[in-house]
Parts: sequence; structure tokens; C-alpha cells
Amino acid sequence: MKDQAKIIAALLVGAAAGAALGLLLAPEKGEELRGDIADYVNDLVDKAKNKAQSTADNIKEYGSNAVDSVKSRFSSAVSDADDAIDSVKAKATHYAENGVDSAKSKVKGTANDWNNSIQNA
Repeated sequence: MKDQAKIIAALLVGAAAGAALGLLLAPEKGEELRGDIADYVNDLVDKAKNKAQSTADNIKEYGSNAVDSVKSRFSSAVSDADDAIDSVKAKATHYAENGVDSAKSKVKGTANDWNNSIQNA
């Protein structure tokens, strides 16, 4: 990509130099020639400004798209993490409730066994 940019820049500089030489060698009066050169240089400056503005706009758009993409991925990751946390909480609650119910059942069973043993004794 850098090589292409260098080639394009060299072509533009060569074209500008060729145009300037053509104007200098043209059979016109000095005042007309200076006016033509000034117009040509102003056109080149305007084109360069437009190209710089276009490039800046493209860079802004690319940066904005990159930021939006990162935000989207981050939001997705946070959402996935929240879902995982909710799932773990639900499983932990389920296991805890089952554990409490199981413990209650064992305690009742043991208490009933002792009660029966005491009454039978």
C-alpha cells in the first residue's frame, strides 16, 4: 500500500512539474503566464485540500466504525457474562434449596426414628 502511495505521489509531482514547464515554455506574455501558473497552483491546492478533507473524513468514519464495533463486542461480552452469572446463581439457588430440603428431610427422619425408639423403649 505504501508503494502505491509513493507511485501515485511521484506521478502527481511529475504531472505538476510537466504542466508547470509547459506553461513556462508556452508562447504567452509574462503576465498571462503568471496568471495561468497561479490558477494552476490554486487548482492544485484546492484539489489537495479536497483530498485531505476526504481522507480525514474517511479516517473519522473508520475510527467511528471501529469504536462502534468494539462497543458492540464489549456489550455482547458483558451480556454473555451477565447471562452466565444468572445461570450460576439459578443453579446455586436450586442446589441450595435441594440441599436444605434434603437436610430437613434427614433431620425429620432422624427425629422420628429417635421418637419411635423412645416410645418403644
